[in-house]
Amino acid sequence: MKPFDIEILDTTLRDGEQTHNVSFTNAEKLHIARILLERVHVDRIEIASARVSKGEEESVKNIISWAKKTNKDYLERIEILGFVDGTHSVDWIKKTGAKILNLLTKGSLKHLKGQLRKTPEEHFRDIEKTILYAHKNKISVNIYLEDFSNGYLSSVNYVYDIISFLSNLPVKRIMLPDTLGIMYPKTVYDSIYDISNRFKNIHFDFHPHNDYGLGTVNVLESIKAGAKGVHVTVNCLGERAGNASLAEVTANIHDNLKLKTRIHEKSLTLISGVVETLSGKRVSPNAPVIGEDVFTQTAGIHADGDKKGGLYENPLIPQRFGRKRSYALGKLAGKASIEHNLKNMGIDLSEENKKRVLEKIVELGDQKKTVTAEDLPFIVADVLKIPRHIKLHIEKAVITSGKGMYAVCSLKLKYKNEEYNITGNGDGGYDAFMNAISGWAEKQKIIMPKLIDYEVRIPPGGKTSALVECKISWQPDIKKNEHTITTIGIDSDQVLAAVNATERMLNIILS
Repeated sequence: MKPFDIEILDTTLRDGEQTHNVSFTNAEKLHIARILLERVHVDRIEIASARVSKGEEESVKNIISWAKKTNKDYLERIEILGFVDGTHSVDWIKKTGAKILNLLTKGSLKHLKGQLRKTPEEHFRDIEKTILYAHKNKISVNIYLEDFSNGYLSSVNYVYDIISFLSNLPVKRIMLPDTLGIMYPKTVYDSIYDISNRFKNIHFDFHPHNDYGLGTVNVLESIKAGAKGVHVTVNCLGERAGNASLAEVTANIHDNLKLKTRIHEKSLTLISGVVETLSGKRVSPNAPVIGEDVFTQTAGIHADGDKKGGLYENPLIPQRFGRKRSYALGKLAGKASIEHNLKNMGIDLSEENKKRVLEKIVELGDQKKTVTAEDLPFIVADVLKIPRHIKLHIEKAVITSGKGMYAVCSLKLKYKNEEYNITGNGDGGYDAFMNAISGWAEKQKIIMPKLIDYEVRIPPGGKTSALVECKISWQPDIKKNEHTITTIGIDSDQVLAAVNATERMLNIILS
C-alpha cells in the first residue's frame, strides 16, 4: 500500500471564493495557502481562476513567490483554473510563475451545445491546441470535465469520447465534477466505477457539490469506485450549498474507509477558524468535527456514561483534532456534568452541595438562561451563601459614538476598594471601552487576555427594546496552557452587553 492512498485537493481559494459575499485579499490568500500546505498538509491547492482580475494575478504571484522561497515541491502542488481560450490562460499562468493548469472543458453535450454552441469535434480541436501550447510552455495540465454528472446521465457516449480523446494527450489527471450537485451516492459509484475501469491508466479526481447535503458521502462513494483524488473546501465553502467539507471528508476517509491521507488532523481546527474569520461565514455550531458544540455533552446521562468508561464516546475523540470534551450546564445537566466541570476548576463540594448547585443550574436552564463553565464558581458562591468578593466593578460607563466622529469612553470603576476614572477612544464604542480598560490594566500590571471571538445574539421579532446577549471568547496566556474563557453579558444596549461580558472576564482572571 502507498504511504498515502488518496490525494486531497483543497479549492477553498478558488471554488470556495464563489460563496456569496466571500472574497479574500492577497494577504489572506497567502495566509490560507501557507496553512493548508505547511500545517494541514493537503496534497494540492487550487488557488485562483486565470484572467479574473489584476488582484487575482497579484495574489497568485505572491503565493508562487512564497512557494519558491520556502519549498519548491509546493510549486507542483499549486494549481490554477484556466479556460479553453487558445493561448490566453496559459500565458496568464506562465506570467504568474505557476506550473499547473486545471483546464475547464465541457463534460456534457448540454453545456457544449447550449453554452459554447460548438460540435464535439470543434471543442476537441480547441482543447488540443490549449494543451499542446501549455505543454510547450512547460505547464502541466489537468482536465475538468465540467457538468460531468449531467454528461454521464444524459450523454454518456460523449463522455467516453472526450476521455478517450484526452487519453492520447499530455494530461496528468482528469477531474469529474458533479457541478450542480445532482448525483446520488449510487450514481456516483456506478459512473466512476464504469469510467475508471474503462480507462484504467488515467488518474481520476472527483469534485462534489453539496446541494442535496450529499457532498461527503458522494466523495466516499467515488473513492470506493476508483477515484484517486477528491476535492474539498474548508468549512464547506462554495457556490450555492458549497462543496464537501475538508474536515468531514478527512475523518470519514480515515475512519470509515480505513485509508490514509497526508492530512494532519490536529490542524483542521486551526484552518477552520482562520477561514471562518477571513470569510466572515460562521461555522454552524453542530458542524461535524469543527463545530463549536460537537464535543460538548449536554445530557447528564451522557456525562455519566463518560465518567463510567467513555460509554458515549465514538472514534471522533476531540484530542484527534486538538480539542477537548466539555460538559454543558443547563436544564439537562446531571450530577456527572457538574462533577466534570468542578474537577476542571479544582472545586471540591460535598454530595449535598453538588445537589444544590445542580438544582440551581437546572432552574436557570428552565428560564432559558445561558450557563457557561465560567459561571460555575459564581453559582456555587450564590447557592452556598459564600460572600463574593468582586474585585472589579464598573460603576459607570459613558460611551459616545456617531457618524463621522471618533468614539469616546469615560469609565468609573472600583478595584480593591479604590475608585478610578479612566477614558479611551477608538474606532467604535466597544473599541474605545477596551482601549480605556486596557490602558488602566497595563498600569495595574494586569495581563489582558486576547479577544478571539465576539458574537451578538438578539431575539427574533424586531423589538428595538429587546435584550442583547453578547458572547465573547478570550484566550489567556497560551504559554501557561490556560483554557479559553467564554463570558456572556446581557443588556438592552449592544455595547453595554459587551462591557458586562468584559467585566465578568476581568473578575474571572483576577480571581
